[in-house]
Amino acid sequence: MTRIRAMTWNIHGALGRNPRFDLDRVVTLVARHSPDVVALQEIDSRRARAAHVGDPFEVLQQALGSHGVGARAITTADGDYGQALISRWPLVNTEIHDLSFRRREPRRAISTDMVGPFGSMRIVATHLGLSFHERRSQVYKLLAMLGGRDGPTLAMGDFNDWFWVGSVRRNLMRVLPDHSRHRTFPAAFPLFALDGIYLWPAGSLVGSRTDPEARGLSDHLPIIADIDLTR
Repeated sequence: MTRIRAMTWNIHGALGRNPRFDLDRVVTLVARHSPDVVALQEIDSRRARAAHVGDPFEVLQQALGSHGVGARAITTADGDYGQALISRWPLVNTEIHDLSFRRREPRRAISTDMVGPFGSMRIVATHLGLSFHERRSQVYKLLAMLGGRDGPTLAMGDFNDWFWVGSVRRNLMRVLPDHSRHRTFPAAFPLFALDGIYLWPAGSLVGSRTDPEARGLSDHLPIIADIDLTR
């Protein structure tokens, strides 16, 4: 097997336009694309508790993949908030990195090696901060996590990258030249490419798209990417 599908989506706490907590519709939309690995941001068990449903970190893991890791950036008496990486295949050498910057909102990154029929792929999944100085600090940490690119390498998530000069995008493209180019925010009328998928080696990204049906479920559109590891 040499072709895999990756997906990233900021699910906005599983709140639709109503707003109404609806994790089932999030699961249905993700499952429809059958990703081999998916990064999800803004998972919020605090809202799930208020809606009297199960922990979304556990629900998403059980529904979407055999392997996964959750990174809880905020933990309170009411529940947790953070992100998850869920995979069809085993994840090894997994670490959760603290990217928090000064007094800004806590941020995390997940680094791991996904081991499948194709061999091993280095993956970093994250949700970066809102300020320019915050993201500049965080992207250098991401580059260190990506390592020496001894094999296929993937970075994906919500990078909150509004600007081009000195941007996360420019720094990641230096080492991961293949990348998605979709505007994902706001979902109803996308103007900004806040979310992304970046790949090495060049030529391995054979196609990518968004799903407009996500507009009723989140303020971000997901990105779905097909990757050919023989290229």
